[in-house]
Amino acid sequence: MTTDAATAITAGRTALGIELGSTRIKAVLIGPDHAPLAVGSHDWENQLVDRLWTYSLDTVWSGLQRSVAALAEDVRRRHGVELAGVGALGVSAMMHGYLAFDADGGLLTPFRTWRNTNTGRAVERLSAELGQNIPHRWSVAHLYQAVLDGEEHVGRIDHLTTLAGYVHWQLTGRKVLGIGDASGMFPIAAGTAGYDTAMLARFDQLAAEAGAELELAALLPAVAVAGEPAGTLTEAGARLLDPTGWLQPGVPLCPPEGDAGTGMVATNSVAPRTGNVSAGTSIFAMVVLERELSRAHRELDLVTTPAGDPVAMVHCNNGASELDAWAGLFGQFARALGAEADSATVFRTLFTAALDGAGDGGGMLAYNYLSGEPITKLEEGRPLFLRSPDSPLDLGSFMRTHLYSSLATLRIGMDVLQKAEGVRLDRMFAHGGLFKTEGVAQRFLAAAIDTPVSVGDVAAEGGAWGIAVLAAFAAGRSPEQGLADYLDGTVFTDASLQTAEPDPADVAGFDAFMQRYLAGLPVERAAVEHVAVGAPTTPESQEQPA
Repeated sequence: MTTDAATAITAGRTALGIELGSTRIKAVLIGPDHAPLAVGSHDWENQLVDRLWTYSLDTVWSGLQRSVAALAEDVRRRHGVELAGVGALGVSAMMHGYLAFDADGGLLTPFRTWRNTNTGRAVERLSAELGQNIPHRWSVAHLYQAVLDGEEHVGRIDHLTTLAGYVHWQLTGRKVLGIGDASGMFPIAAGTAGYDTAMLARFDQLAAEAGAELELAALLPAVAVAGEPAGTLTEAGARLLDPTGWLQPGVPLCPPEGDAGTGMVATNSVAPRTGNVSAGTSIFAMVVLERELSRAHRELDLVTTPAGDPVAMVHCNNGASELDAWAGLFGQFARALGAEADSATVFRTLFTAALDGAGDGGGMLAYNYLSGEPITKLEEGRPLFLRSPDSPLDLGSFMRTHLYSSLATLRIGMDVLQKAEGVRLDRMFAHGGLFKTEGVAQRFLAAAIDTPVSVGDVAAEGGAWGIAVLAAFAAGRSPEQGLADYLDGTVFTDASLQTAEPDPADVAGFDAFMQRYLAGLPVERAAVEHVAVGAPTTPESQEQPA
């Protein structure tokens, strides 16, 4: 197998997928059978600057170069050959957000990520005027908020894009975006592969009323669907990824996509009545629709698959980060006792303990809100844990409470989709770090949405593998083959899944927890109101008690 892999690598019968996630930049090389051949990654983290979440563009390129270099080293270590080129390439990144450039290609304002929720006024007005829910993180919401705030840079915008679109532009010179990511910049017209022209015209009117003369259609990237060519790697683009020189120009690229779209591909969830839940820094569900929804819902985003099929998305800004923080604390305690436990062991121990916790969390309550959460109408977040005086403080119930908390906001949106709209699912796939400990978060998610939940090895490498598959699809598919058929008939023929059915006791327990969670939301709002960000933490700066 190693010999076959080495032959495929040296012959360039490979596809390289790169995804810039919230906490990691990852590169995956796949062979002709779509199996991963090598992996490289680089950890990074967003920064809160002037109360806005951002990443610097310098860290984008340094992180990409380190990920690609790590991939080349992994090829050398695993297969004993040098990586001399790739057959196809694709770029994915965290969805939406706001990257605005002037005519000279200069960045006009720091990258505003999906995590920012400062766009409340824009969201309310646009949702009402366009007749569709416009989420806080969408690019058009950021733009209109900048218009409403009278930001100076608005009049100098030449081009708007997402992070995936930006990287693709620098690699190829083409300002294009996959339809899945594009549908989070501005609404896509039903049954088309383009932005809604009537809504574009209305936006221009709204901008003019606010004092900004804009033609939004001219600012947005072109839209492409899965399988379409989207340019080739230029010499300058090759050196941006690989300053050492092994990566050569001319590699074909597929349309760049957001991590929601690549997650759908990585879980074979692009056909109607299929869905997936991705849990990382954020947590979101993507459900492919077989009919239009009856009306707009604030909790649901209408986006598309990479092939352009309609999707209802439940996006929650806050996912597993607070769980990571608690696991880190327990890891520090273990080390203070002299026990050397790596993070994987700590997580596995804590998650497994949750299985023995009280079904409803034992009267405990937690909010995992490190940032704002639009579904619960919070523009900022404060991580919070509390319990009633008669709640026993045991490890199992404590951990179950925090796992439930990571799924609670998702449950709110899924209730709208499943109960108010009557949407049915044939299968729901779960992936992401939250589900690495077998049989824990998967079981709790099945209880939260009262639906069977599958996990498996098909999404082990996540969205970076998904965009590599999209690159291979664009480079080698037959003209009449659709994405769903390609995934079913070529990529996932031997996939192995483990499915958890919802346990009635867990369903009842999660329902009881949700009643307490919803009732306690005013406490979280009070924490946002009364607990300032950046309060003094040093002993010298803290006021001493009387």
